[in-house]
Amino acid sequence: MTTRRAFLRFGMGGAIALAAGGAFYRGLQQGAPRRFNLDAAGHEFLTAIVPVLLGPALPASADVAPVVGRVRAAIAGLPLAAQAELQDLFGLLALAPARRLLTGLPAWRDASPARLHAFLQDWRLHRFLQLRAAYQALHDLVIGSWYADPASWAAIGYPGPTKALA
Repeated sequence: MTTRRAFLRFGMGGAIALAAGGAFYRGLQQGAPRRFNLDAAGHEFLTAIVPVLLGPALPASADVAPVVGRVRAAIAGLPLAAQAELQDLFGLLALAPARRLLTGLPAWRDASPARLHAFLQDWRLHRFLQLRAAYQALHDLVIGSWYADPASWAAIGYPGPTKALA
């Protein structure tokens, strides 16, 4: 039987371990804000969430690689501080324990669309502002990158920018 004192010790130990890990990670990332670099884990993450965020707007036969590329380009156009924050988010979600804690998912490639949708909805409505902000950033980047492509305009009936009057 677990006592209250043992539970509190375990919780405090876990909090200290997380703080030490965060400090170690930050120590490795010192210096000026860095440019965003989409690594394999980040690419896998975006490949998993793009179809879920776009939902029925994405045709079933569509390849998500161009959307992932446009998301990467959109992030590259952000200020360096925002790029660094997104790099931290992607780095955190690449770590299995952090991903499991924050999303409940063991791996992106094994997650069903329903589980991905559930985690995204959880972040969208979460009581912590940081998770809501992370959801909003991912949502805006993916949706904005999708509709930045003129090929996606027809699906919503948008004819494109009006031509200049002659």
